[in-house]
Amino acid sequence: MGAAIIADGRLLAAQRAEPAHMAGGWELPGGKVDPGETDADALVRECHEELAIKVRLGRRIGADWRLSERAVLRVWTASIVEGEPRALEHLALRWLAPGELYDVAWLPGDRPVIDVLAREGLG
Repeated sequence: MGAAIIADGRLLAAQRAEPAHMAGGWELPGGKVDPGETDADALVRECHEELAIKVRLGRRIGADWRLSERAVLRVWTASIVEGEPRALEHLALRWLAPGELYDVAWLPGDRPVIDVLAREGLG
């Protein structure tokens, strides 16, 4: 699951700390669904664990984005309802304006989602 967290017309990007082959790459915050969780519950939980924020999910972006033979990425827009994002599990966080969306090296799995956000706008 991934969250396209948007505030004041900017998108939150998170720089991976691990695993080694992904470290330094940029992604949308999120993570895996635990047994018994819905996609939405997992994404809200992951944002709290990774960023110390509470989010409200908005619209789904696209369908399933294939990451591998066994994994897909599902992404929703999100807004912060409580807290200020902190990089608890990432190397860094960065707020990107629409003209800055390609200023970071997105991980390949996230790049198609960024392309959609760039085309559709962040509003």
